[in-house]
Parts: sequence; structure tokens; C-alpha cells
Amino acid sequence: MTTVPKEINAAAAKKNSAEKLTPMMQQYLGIKENHPTMLVFYRMGDFYELFFEDAEKASRLLGITLTARGVASGNPIKMCGVPFHSLDGYLAKLVKLGESVAICEQIGDPATSKGPVERKVMRVVTPGTLTDADLLPEKAERPLLAMCSITQRKTVTTGLAWLSLASGALKLMEFSGDSGTVAVRLQQELERIVPAEILSGDNGNLFDDYAGTHINRVPDWHFDVVGGHKALLDQLGVATLTGFGADGLGAAFGAAGALLRYAQSTQGRGLQHVRSLITETESEFIGLDAATRRNLELTETIRGQESPTLFSLLDHCRTAMGSRMLRHWLHHARRDQNVARARHEAIAALAQSEAAGPLAATLAQVPDIERITTRIALLSARPRDLAALRDGLLQLPALRGDVVRCYGPGQGGESGLLAAIHGALATPTACLDLLVRAVAQEPAAMVRDGGVFATGFDAELDELRALSENAGQFLLDLETRERARTGIANLRVEYNKVHGFYIEVTHGQTDKVPDDYRRRQTLKNAERYITPELKVFEDKALSAQDKALVREKLLYDLLLADLAPHIGTLQTISQGLAQLDTLNALTEHAQQHNWAAPQLVDEPCINIVEGRHPVVEKQIERFIANDCRFVNERRLLLITGPNMGGKSTFMRQVALITLLAYVGSYVPAASATIGPIDRIFTRIGATDDLAGGRSTFMVEMTESAAILNGATEHSLVLMDEVGRGTSTFDGLALAWAIARHLIDTSRSFTLFATHYFELTQLPDSHPSAANVHLSAVEHKDSIVFLHAVQAGPASQSYGLQVAQLAGVPQPVIKAARKHLARLEAQALDATPQRDLFALPSADPYAQEEEEEAAAPLAALNAAQQTLLDAIADLDPDALTPRDALEQLYQLKRLAAA
Repeated sequence: MTTVPKEINAAAAKKNSAEKLTPMMQQYLGIKENHPTMLVFYRMGDFYELFFEDAEKASRLLGITLTARGVASGNPIKMCGVPFHSLDGYLAKLVKLGESVAICEQIGDPATSKGPVERKVMRVVTPGTLTDADLLPEKAERPLLAMCSITQRKTVTTGLAWLSLASGALKLMEFSGDSGTVAVRLQQELERIVPAEILSGDNGNLFDDYAGTHINRVPDWHFDVVGGHKALLDQLGVATLTGFGADGLGAAFGAAGALLRYAQSTQGRGLQHVRSLITETESEFIGLDAATRRNLELTETIRGQESPTLFSLLDHCRTAMGSRMLRHWLHHARRDQNVARARHEAIAALAQSEAAGPLAATLAQVPDIERITTRIALLSARPRDLAALRDGLLQLPALRGDVVRCYGPGQGGESGLLAAIHGALATPTACLDLLVRAVAQEPAAMVRDGGVFATGFDAELDELRALSENAGQFLLDLETRERARTGIANLRVEYNKVHGFYIEVTHGQTDKVPDDYRRRQTLKNAERYITPELKVFEDKALSAQDKALVREKLLYDLLLADLAPHIGTLQTISQGLAQLDTLNALTEHAQQHNWAAPQLVDEPCINIVEGRHPVVEKQIERFIANDCRFVNERRLLLITGPNMGGKSTFMRQVALITLLAYVGSYVPAASATIGPIDRIFTRIGATDDLAGGRSTFMVEMTESAAILNGATEHSLVLMDEVGRGTSTFDGLALAWAIARHLIDTSRSFTLFATHYFELTQLPDSHPSAANVHLSAVEHKDSIVFLHAVQAGPASQSYGLQVAQLAGVPQPVIKAARKHLARLEAQALDATPQRDLFALPSADPYAQEEEEEAAAPLAALNAAQQTLLDAIADLDPDALTPRDALEQLYQLKRLAAA
């Protein structure tokens, strides 16, 4: 940040002599020194204040007024602030901008402090360590990720550790290779995980340009492998990591050590909700690179909007936990077919039992138990969190009842996914009993406001409350007695927070006031008094109120401690609820939109009957369903047809149906049989990366290279109009070579859409390729798209008709038709068509004979072209009858020649 000339900053002020700064400012600078890269929110009474560069930055980012207070080295100290009760709104804005904030609270007692009130940073808020409901997106995770790399003999081993602090999910991964391979793999994993914040060592450089994600540099020694391994053992409370599949890891332990250290430091306490570890492997999920996620519009449209997407279509979840799990499933489809089959069986059971409706109604009453549990673990849960948790746990018996009706004894359901969910939703009796007894039915928002605990939970609190609550009746009785004693009919006994209890008498009645009344306040029309009796009651009542608030704070801390042993159980419940909610949402959608259960098989195939695009079919009135058949002997479909004919939609729907089948969902088709799939690749659309110095064609070739280098015989590849970004012959040659590689080398299932009709000759020499086309019919000068996939190549592209539909001016269309006629005639003049990809003739004499035989045909084609040009030049509307007759004779002479 550029500072104003001669303006003093915090670092310069720290170097200044202490005598020139106030004790409070010295305290602030000591705290700021420990958090140099963060905005320090320094609590002063009812405000959080910022100073020096922090104030200038916050003023600019938050749009709040920048002022000055005091002087350092002859310059005013810049300052701005926000009310403490409005903190969350400002934090949300700063975190969204990628900023980190240190929250410094007053922990000392102002009444007993001789100097500045003691202050301490109680928590640090960073993009990857959010737990507050107001700061987190409800339906997405915001993980913190750390990376550690170890190089030995030109082999780089990279370990990743990432943690969703809001759920407590901790995961590890490790991969090796040369530096180039590891860099590509790292980018793919970051695109999958989508971290909100990345921890990198002081000397790390792999994360420097990752999509604008907040990168935090920490000392390299934080990534110590041995120390990280011990930190994991301590965190999980185990003696070995074998049970978590983490044997043999190294760099991943270093990343985990840095991750846990950083997360604990931001929270100011241990992470007691981080109790398990998942070790992920490369072969676990169906690979989806960034281009594929973008092109398939899984959770974000190509334009960056939240809908319409596959996620927005399917998200009928009633809980935020379910929505997050659905999003995770879409981006992390498991290659293991058994995982998807278990989900298919659960959906079938839910549909057959007609339990989806009742389950949805009950789930709608369940709060975000997962995140509430985290806040309990971090001691940041608020009273209404606990009330919501109590009410949610009360729904478990009804949910279990609906689930158990979906599978019956003796039908094999006892070992299925729904049975496991049923077991996870067992009511935690001790935890629920504690919440029911302790928490008021509608508690206050904050503990400091009181009214958190239910009557009867704590006898001492009830007694203190009684003293305070009985004040009303005491005041009424006192008012009645004083009116009778003084004869002042309009005398009132009241209370306010500023002046406490008082007796109010209008000025016209003050002569009747007894001697024991002591004046407390003079108003325009009345006087306010206090009596010895009222003063004694005031001291007692106000003291009881203060003591009650102190008691409630103590009880609340004890309540959170008593709930800590139930954290693991609550996490199990939240996972069960999320799974049930997600499965129920998929069931509802399948029932409402006639989706079918896919069949996953071991043989290589993709056989989709009457498939539909799940999102597009909701946007149009009538969607045309199409089949797609891949088998071991039929691996590449060359797709031709007009623009707007539906080629891209057809390709995408095949990919989405395949992905949905492995997600565990039903699919938009009459039937679908799908074999093993390891990756899905897409090369669709024309985009550039100008900021990265890449043209549209360069992006196209980069994506094509990733496919050619990564696709296997178990991959599904979508290639749309590859080669169109360069000259015709360059593009055609590249498209042919890419198609050949996919057929011969990759042997992946490939949908290859193209306008290069020359490529339709490929099936003649490669039996595993086949031609299909999207049909259309021409009516006069317009075109009707049928959107039906049919066998064989398309007869033409209908480019001029599409241009006309788009509103291209008629003179341009007319000129294009004229030029097209010339080009087609010139093509007829050329050597008779041979296979574009056939090898040149080995006999030069045979080639010469072919050319001689073609000469008469070329002459005829030239004459035809002359005639066609003459006809194209005519404008019948501009001719007189005599001119028309003359032109007709001219055409007859040309034809005779």
C-alpha cells in the first residue's frame, strides 16, 4: 500500500522513543507487532479501532470515515473504527476480499486497571479458518490447505493437507513425479479442493498464481515431517496412523503439521472437533479438470453464475448439511461402483416406500448441526445455536421411523446404506436431556443479555432472578403506599438503566414531598427522588441482576464443557442427516422428472437410451431425447451437423449422465448402462486467457494436450470443434491427428464434434469410429433443427441459414451465397476427390493418367461455373421486361457454348 509522504506508520512509531507515545498506543503497537500482515481490530469500549496503515486500508475497503487521534513524531495518527455489535458484517466483507483480521479484546477490568486495560488477541479470522455462521457460505465449504514438497534426485514429492474448520474434516494426499508432472497434478487438485486459503513455506513458489486465492507465507520449519507426524498423533489421540491409511506418507505429514499449528493459533485453543483423518488417493475419484467442471456447469455456469447449474437443479435439500454434501458428491464422484450402487439402492427404497415427502418435511426442521457442533468445540456457540441443536435432535425419532420403513427385515436392507444412516441417527439421550433441561425455550441471542437458561436448571440463578423479577411488584406496592402517605395522587415509582429506581413528583405537588425524600434529578415538569427504603431495594435488585448475568456466564461455560464429550456423536449424526437429506433430494428429483436407475457394469461401455440434458430440458418446452452407444469396438463418434443443431448439448448430456450415475443419482434417460470410468475430459467452446498471455487457439491446444496426455481407455472425452482457431489446413490436420491419437493410442470413449466434413472419412479406415449427425431440414431460405441424433455424416452445415436466423443483414447473406457457389464450383474443378488421409500414389505414371482423365471434366466444370456466375449476378427485381428477355437469350448462348 502506498502511504502518504511524511506519514508515520506503525513500524516507524514502534521505533520511536516510548516517551512520545501514550501507554495505550504502546500497547497497541506491541500487539500489532505480533500480527504485522493482519488488520488489528483493537477494542476500545463499544468500538473496535484501527490505526496507522490498518486504518487507511480499512477505511478504503469498508467505506468508513478516516479520522485522526493523537500525534506520533509530529504527525497525526490515522484512525477509524466500527461498533462492536456490528463486527460480523464488516468481517464478512473483509474476508470476502481475502483479508485476515486479528480481534483484540479487553480482558482486564477497567475499574481496577491503573494503566491501559489489559488486551489480548482472542481470535484471528482468515479466509480459510471461518466458523461463524454469518461469515460462511451456507452451502459450500471454505477449506484451509497447506502444501509441503520434498525433492530427492529430481523426483518431487508433494504432500497436501486440508481442513474444513467448520466441519472438522481433515484430509491428506501425496503424489510424486518430475517437477512438471507434479505442477500439473497440483493445479488439478487445487481446482478440485478449491481452498479458501493456502499455507506455503517462505521459499515456496508453486502457489503464487493460483486463481487469486489468499496465500499465507509461514516459516519453512513449520513443515517439519517428523513434527507433523507427531502433531497428527496428538490431534487424533492415537499411537499410529495405520488405521487412517496414512502409512508411508512423508511430505503430507509436513503439510499437516503446518496446517494444525496455524489453525490452532487462529482459534486460540485446541481443535477438539478434529477427530478423524481421511487419506485420499489419485485413483479414488473420477478425474475432472477445471475446464470440465466449467464446461459441464456443475455448480457454476460458464458465466460464473450460481444457476442454472446441475447443483441448483438437484438441490432440493432441506438442510445446509445436505446441500454441502450434494455439492461434494458432484465434484467427487467415486470410481468405486459399489459406492454408487449403494446410493442407487437407497434411492430406490426411498421411492418405493414413498417416504421422500415426510422425510423432507421433518428435515426442514433440522438446523446445521455440523457447524453448531464445531462452534461448541471452539467455545463460540451462541445460546440460540444450542436451542436449535436441541430442537433438531428432537426430530431424530421421527426421521429414524421413516427410514426404517424403507427397508424390511429379511430383504437385505439391514446391511445397506439406509440401515447405516438409521444407526447414525440414534438419539444422544444424555446430550439431549442436558439441552432440554438447561436452555430456555427461546433464549437471548447473546449470553451477556441474560435469559439463556431455563427456570429450574440452577437454584442459585433462579433465586437471583426472583429478586430482580419481583422488583415490579415491589414498585407497585411502594407506589400505592407512598401515594397514601403523601397524598400525591399522581406520584409514580419507576426505573431506567441510567438513573436506577426513583419516585417522580410533578412540580405542582413538590410541597407535599416528605422530609425523607432525597432529590435525584430535576426535569422540566417534575422532580425525581430516592428514599432510604428504595435505595436499599435498588442496591439489592441491581446487585442481583449483575450477579445473575455473572452466574449465567459461568453456567454457559460449564454447559459448553459438558457438551464437549458429545462432539463425536453429534458429528456422526450430522453426517447421517446430510446423507439422508442428499439421497432424499435426489429421490424427489428422480420421481418428479422421470429419471431412471442406471446400471454400472464391469465391461467397457456407455449405452444411453433416450438420454436428456438434465438442465437444458428444464429450460425449453420440448426436449428431444437421444441415444448414445459406446462399446469396446465402437469408441469414437464423429458428430457433424449444423450450428445450433444440438451437438454440444448432446455431448454434455452424455457426460452428465455418466457422472450422475457414478455420483449415485438416477439419470435423465430411459435407461443407461455404463462401464468403468476414470476421468471425464471436455474441450468445448472458445475462450482466451489474455491475462496469462494465451490466445483462444493456445487455450484450445493446451486443453487438447491435457486430454491427449491424460486420457485412458476408461476415460470419456468430449472434443468440440478442435482446430477451428487457426488456418483451415492447419486446423484440419490437427483435428485429424488428434482424432487418430484418441482412436489408436488413448482408446477412450470420445464424442468428437466437427465441421470438417473431411474427417467423416475416418471410419472408412478406423472401424472403431462411427459417424453420427444432428439432423435439420431446410425450408426455403430458413432451417428447422430437429435435434435428433442419426447415423451417418451430415450433408451440410447450414451456416448461411444460421447466420440469417441470427440477423445478419440480407445483402451479406446474398453475397455469401454467391461466393459459396463459386467456392463449390472451384472444388468441382479440382482433381476428383480422393481420401483426404490416403497416402500419395507410389506410381507417378498412374497419377499422371488420373490427371489427364480429369481434364475434360475440369473444362465442363469451368463452363458450368461461368453460367452459375452469370445467374448469380442477375437481380430479377431490377430488370425491365425487355432487359429480362435479353438476359435470358444471353444465358442460352452461355449454355450452348
